[in-house]
Amino acid sequence: MSRLILVVAVLAAGVGLYFGLVQQAGSPEVAETVAFEPSVGLIDDERIKNAESEPGNWLSYGRTYDERRFSPLTQINRETVGGLSLAWYKDMGTNRAQESTPIVVDDTMFFTSSWSRVFAVDAKTGDTLWSYDPKVPGEWARRACCDVVNRGAAVYRGRVYVGSLDGRLIALDAATGAELWSVDTIIDRDRFYTITGAPRVANGKVFIGNGGAEFGVRGYVTAYDAETGDQLWRFFTVPGDPSLPFEHPEMEVAAKTWKGGNWWEIGGGGTVWNAIVYDPDFNSLYIGVGNGAPWTRVIRSPGGGDNLFLSSIVALDADTGSMKWYYQTTPGDNWDYTAVQDMALADMEVDGMMRKVLLQAPKNGFFYVIDRQDGKLLRANPYATVNWATHVDLESGRPVENPELDYLEEANWVLPGPLGAHNWQAMSVDVEAGLVYIPAQDNPLIFGMSEEWKQTGVYKRDPGRWNTGLEFGAFTQTLLENIESMPTPKGYLTAFDPLTGESPWTVEIPHYWNGGVVATAGGLVFQGDALGMFKAYDKATGEVLWEFNTYTSMLAPPITFEVDGEQYVSILTGTGGADMFSGEPLPPVAEHASLTYNNFGRLLVFKLGGEEILPVPTKRDRSIPVQPMLTASVDQIADGERHYGNYCASCHGLVARSGGVIPDLRVMGEEKHQIFNQVVLEGLLAQRGMAAFDDVLSEESVTNIHHYVRARAEEDRLFAAGEIEAPQLTWLGGE
Repeated sequence: MSRLILVVAVLAAGVGLYFGLVQQAGSPEVAETVAFEPSVGLIDDERIKNAESEPGNWLSYGRTYDERRFSPLTQINRETVGGLSLAWYKDMGTNRAQESTPIVVDDTMFFTSSWSRVFAVDAKTGDTLWSYDPKVPGEWARRACCDVVNRGAAVYRGRVYVGSLDGRLIALDAATGAELWSVDTIIDRDRFYTITGAPRVANGKVFIGNGGAEFGVRGYVTAYDAETGDQLWRFFTVPGDPSLPFEHPEMEVAAKTWKGGNWWEIGGGGTVWNAIVYDPDFNSLYIGVGNGAPWTRVIRSPGGGDNLFLSSIVALDADTGSMKWYYQTTPGDNWDYTAVQDMALADMEVDGMMRKVLLQAPKNGFFYVIDRQDGKLLRANPYATVNWATHVDLESGRPVENPELDYLEEANWVLPGPLGAHNWQAMSVDVEAGLVYIPAQDNPLIFGMSEEWKQTGVYKRDPGRWNTGLEFGAFTQTLLENIESMPTPKGYLTAFDPLTGESPWTVEIPHYWNGGVVATAGGLVFQGDALGMFKAYDKATGEVLWEFNTYTSMLAPPITFEVDGEQYVSILTGTGGADMFSGEPLPPVAEHASLTYNNFGRLLVFKLGGEEILPVPTKRDRSIPVQPMLTASVDQIADGERHYGNYCASCHGLVARSGGVIPDLRVMGEEKHQIFNQVVLEGLLAQRGMAAFDDVLSEESVTNIHHYVRARAEEDRLFAAGEIEAPQLTWLGGE
């Protein structure tokens, strides 16, 4: 048990018990379009197409339409980076994850924070120009698979566009933050849809997808008129009810690859929750499609099949939404191997011929080079440790799966796990060097089928929890039974050649859940990591040339920009997201900074000769109080463990050990113990993000969850005091 490593890779957040602070809730409304004369944020298609001519700005999500996240700025370089220091910082008033990429245009910075809040600040001083709160209902946290995060806004023709967690697309005046219009993007509000990704803009249109596959939704991407918010087209990524007419011809093609089952009732999945890239060369929109719902194909499509367009890159006509081509990275995806990770566009010589290519490092561990004109696969090399497949066959374009890792009958450790070899944290593409800089990870999960399905052959969708097809209620027991064969989790920053599959250098990081990157013409790669260190690496060697202790773990990608002749580098701090399930890590994975100190949501901005000082925080008091008298039976605690695994662990952490974002239930005081059932069943703290679970849990079940939490707390308290050799961690299959 001493080797237990609580760093299992699985998407997390939003369905567990939550006592943290969030915003006051409101209700989504549709606003009428108002008269508008733009004066700030005057970005148009031509400016973004020609972004290289204004290197001091960061005009779109990936800086340019090609989304390479490579900056031509050179003032901060190998020789000068030692003088980099803090220019200013801004506290965001939240302890939740920060994932936004700021937009910088004409000395103004626009960015988002948790709960879909939007800020405009002076990029040189940090002074707030305006802020906007869409007032997402606090209980919506339960509907989010992976925290109440937002990855950024789009700025276009004097407007700022943001997707809210509760599914609205909102247009704001870039000068004032006033709401111009708001549209509801969700097709079925009985399902747990969310938006966490950044919109994209082009040709007078705003493009947005959604999340929610784990809760059983059907994926799609929608184009809206940038001026009015009117819907222009919608492309579904998986087929719906086969007894109904197909929404567009591509769904007829896709439906032939789904075989048996009732996927349309369970959901299907295929959400477009992150990667959306516009290509002006072909007027194409490339979308990255997510995993199936549930994850296990044998449940959603028992007859097999590729299950299009799950885990695919799909090229659409940007004006009409009709499909041009697709490439499926993981046919019949069985492991949550989404293809929603960032995509970049480049012109590269491949096999002696110049090609316009698309580059992606999706979750499955293979790096893909694809011809943008026709979708032809050119390269597929592993960039991390992979055991689910031996290789990708370039002739067929299909991965060759490892049959020994089929988990239908027996649980197996799989690499990558559902957190992926690379997740949404942005990579950077250096075309001149022919390299991609990837925040990669080895993060396994033990895959095992749901006991319900194994016993009955039937899987019933539960709208109140993840619907993966895997057994999470008894996950701790399964983990302990197989811990000796668990691959070691680790994180690393790697320089990767997408054509040869070689890595000139790799830097290992003691924790796996690290931030995105940006590379520069100054010879640097910037990244923030889980240990709270913001670093500049030599892009040629991987040597650390500069570092700054932020005391907070980071996920967001840095950007760099210029104001009045001075180059700045900025990054948002604060971790969370999909890793909350993993909870508190144990060696050999290092403890991350947000668990040691706090999860400070901040925007940090650096320049050469900056004079601002960041406060040094005190360490958290993580001592566990003596627990109330426990009178529960082993069976009651075991029942509580099952329900905790199904409904609570995704936020509050495996074995009731929080990862430092959502409150740790082991350290509850007497007052919280007294109101525990009211919080969980009645939604006593709904406005603070902890929705009621009375639709899926009984009073007896909640009482047993409470028993389990107290039992776990007492185990860990006694272990810390040296009174027991090791906690048992699970009561399933008890004595």
